[in-house]
Amino acid sequence: MASHRPKRSDRLLHVLEEYQSILIVAHNNPDPDAIAAGWALLVLVKEHLRRPVRFVGRGPILRAENLQFLKLLQPPIELIEDIEVGPHTATVLIDCAAGSLNHLLAGKSNPVAVIDHHESKCDGLRIPFRDIRPRITAAATIAALYLREQGHEPGPEMATALLYAIRTEMQGAHSALSAPDHTALRWLSGYAEFDVLSDIENAPLPRHYYEELLLALNSVLVYADSVLCFRPRITGPEILGEVADLLIRGDGLNYVLCGGKHGGEFLLSARSKRKGADAVSLLRHVLRDLGHCGGHRHRAGDKIEASVAACDTESLERELKTRWLDACNATRRRGQRLVGRKEITRPG
Repeated sequence: MASHRPKRSDRLLHVLEEYQSILIVAHNNPDPDAIAAGWALLVLVKEHLRRPVRFVGRGPILRAENLQFLKLLQPPIELIEDIEVGPHTATVLIDCAAGSLNHLLAGKSNPVAVIDHHESKCDGLRIPFRDIRPRITAAATIAALYLREQGHEPGPEMATALLYAIRTEMQGAHSALSAPDHTALRWLSGYAEFDVLSDIENAPLPRHYYEELLLALNSVLVYADSVLCFRPRITGPEILGEVADLLIRGDGLNYVLCGGKHGGEFLLSARSKRKGADAVSLLRHVLRDLGHCGGHRHRAGDKIEASVAACDTESLERELKTRWLDACNATRRRGQRLVGRKEITRPG
């Protein structure tokens, strides 16, 4: 008789049931994918294990759509700055790698479970449960399928959150959706509220958003098909990703690197749309001996350690520029402005 492989959700619940409580941890500045997936896991644990469970991340969350997401759907995430984990608490990392530094567990304790869809290096850690599937578009897909496997129907708010999360991760993706993505999208569409989804996707934008966007576009330099945009200061990490997403859509532009100083750190966001040159590999080359990165084939980001970022900013930007252009095999070393300053300041 053929044996049936246990469902992934069954294996996860089996590992977690040995603990008295569960802590679900999203990456810093959690995006809709991390929030929606963590929410689904929280409900799964409550429903099937009847254990105390918390879902936490470290803020802030600043992007207009993400704030609207929080306001309209009210996901049960706690934004905190630090946490201590007891020996009887199982920790579950969602939408980030165990070896990365962009989560509350970094340098403290190894997670019991990791659920992620990003490309990541082997971290060498012994983790009882891993579900890492880079071919899947979103962590929300994985979490939605766990619910489906366990026969749990999502409420309209959670279904809308999961559906929106998958849609956001689809933006800029250059590979076809996987079969699990299609399954999750079809399943969630039967429960989601599409009017709320529209309100999130068309969230009102504050005036300072346009100011930052103008300053960023004024700083863009183009080197053949590669783009660099460095800002001396940014109000939050979200603006880098938004500018990078906008620039990679440019005709003839295949590589984008945006960076800016936020607090004591220098943050980076990279994009690539050329086959064979994924954003994670490019950014790893740039951050060699300077910091850490993670992400997808087409999108990646992370930060430079505070001790390095505190050095001369101009020297750091020159080094980053050289490494980025080398990684992209860019022959042109003198950049051209995407939009000339005269065009920006010229009266209509």
